[in-house]
Amino acid sequence: MTHSLSAADVPALSITARCLPEAWEKAVIAVWEQGLTIKTQYDKPDDPPSKDATVMITVADPFSEPRIHKNFPGGPEELEAYRQEVVAGIHDHWIDPAAGKWTYTYHERLFAYSPVEDIRDPKSPRPFIPVDQIQYIIDSLSSCTHTRRSQAITWMPTCDPKTDDPPCLQRIWCRLVQEKGGYVLNMNTHWRSRDLYKAWFMNAYALTDLQKIIAEKISQKLGRPVRVGRYVDISDSLHIYGSYFTNAQVEVDKMKNTPFIARAWDSSHPAFEMMTQEAREKLAQDPDWYARAKG
Repeated sequence: MTHSLSAADVPALSITARCLPEAWEKAVIAVWEQGLTIKTQYDKPDDPPSKDATVMITVADPFSEPRIHKNFPGGPEELEAYRQEVVAGIHDHWIDPAAGKWTYTYHERLFAYSPVEDIRDPKSPRPFIPVDQIQYIIDSLSSCTHTRRSQAITWMPTCDPKTDDPPCLQRIWCRLVQEKGGYVLNMNTHWRSRDLYKAWFMNAYALTDLQKIIAEKISQKLGRPVRVGRYVDISDSLHIYGSYFTNAQVEVDKMKNTPFIARAWDSSHPAFEMMTQEAREKLAQDPDWYARAKG
């Protein structure tokens, strides 16, 4: 017996791709064509409702080339700044909820998780010392390579429901699988809500870089090779905002009617390498450089 979803059900989609740009394209097309039409809390009065779905995306080889999509909303400079924000914490100093600024960064939640009752009150007690959850993942997988307990969370139920912009990323889960000569690090990320059109590619680019860093550190501890395995990305609400529809329609048409290779770059492409290196040099001198440049 087969069962179909009703018009009131959020579609549940599964996508498999070889590389990151292919995954982003397949997800955009799938949500654009099959997503539920539904409002969001961020819509302006004239915005159409969003397209929305629950989506699991499997990227079989996240470091295979081409790794860069030329048309994602952003550029090499923004991509490098965001990567460093997630893996190196270059913008953790922007966290100042008492002053109405950021309430978190993913780096801070993953590398220094410290629950608090009122995130906007600098005097609110923090009963636990900050926990480096990424180091826990590295240590736990190094001490028991088949453990299923290696995870990191971001959500703080004590304070996040009270804020206007709680974390989208909820959890990272990692597992090692033994292969001849070494191990493979598989990683899952779980997201509460996700901007597919503007945020997904940068999110996945940075999180897979973190996956690579974790694999390298486990390899150092074990003294054996650990390569990056598949990346699975699960979003409860993966959406395209109605305010993006005009640009998204143009992009979907390109995805369907032009060769994929025309829309993707190898990470070794001279133009991408040049702009990324320039961004690294500027960020090394001033982590706030790109934010000021954008304005």
